[in-house]
Amino acid sequence: MLSRHAAPQIFEKLRAAIVSLDLAPGTVLARAELAERFGISQTPVRDALMRLGEEGLVDIFPQHATVVSRIDVPAARQAHYLRRSIELEVVRTLALQGGEAIGQRLQAQISVMQAAAEPLQPDAFSQADQAFHQLMYEAAEVPRLWDLVRSHSGHVDRLRHLHLPSAGKAQAVLADHRAIADAIARGDAGAAQEALRAHLSGTLSQVDDICARHPEYVNAD
Repeated sequence: MLSRHAAPQIFEKLRAAIVSLDLAPGTVLARAELAERFGISQTPVRDALMRLGEEGLVDIFPQHATVVSRIDVPAARQAHYLRRSIELEVVRTLALQGGEAIGQRLQAQISVMQAAAEPLQPDAFSQADQAFHQLMYEAAEVPRLWDLVRSHSGHVDRLRHLHLPSAGKAQAVLADHRAIADAIARGDAGAAQEALRAHLSGTLSQVDDICARHPEYVNAD
């Protein structure tokens, strides 16, 4: 049972379900049904759905229906551009500050990811992956920029979720994270940026294949 001031909680629950594709594109989200499911009034449900609409994760048709949106590939590309631009500066900052301590914390987070990789637990792996990146923003003392990036990342995160089960993908992510953490730990800003750039390009470099395999989920125009 959620409290009556539950819109943020409902938002996070629904967002997680959408990003993980437990709520697939095209799923109708009925306000009354959600209110009954969560045991609250429709007002916080409406507020949560409006916020999801602002992130482009649902399409709201007034007086008709709210539907989980298709994955918008152009929006995903723009989110990638934003994240790469910010995160290149984040890893540079951490490396130049002397990154041995944060490097150790990042390695600890990589261990959490490794535990979720064999066998692959997609939700746990993705959550640990996000925590790795969030940790860097917090260490660089720009946590609000993480909030900004996250608010634009729903489409690209869904593409990553579709890509993750591909053979070798989880291990490639782990290798990329180790390279980033190692470069930060030894204070090599250039290598940290190079590793990050390679890491963030992985899913979008395969976007045509992802779209071909999941045409029912994607809007590539």
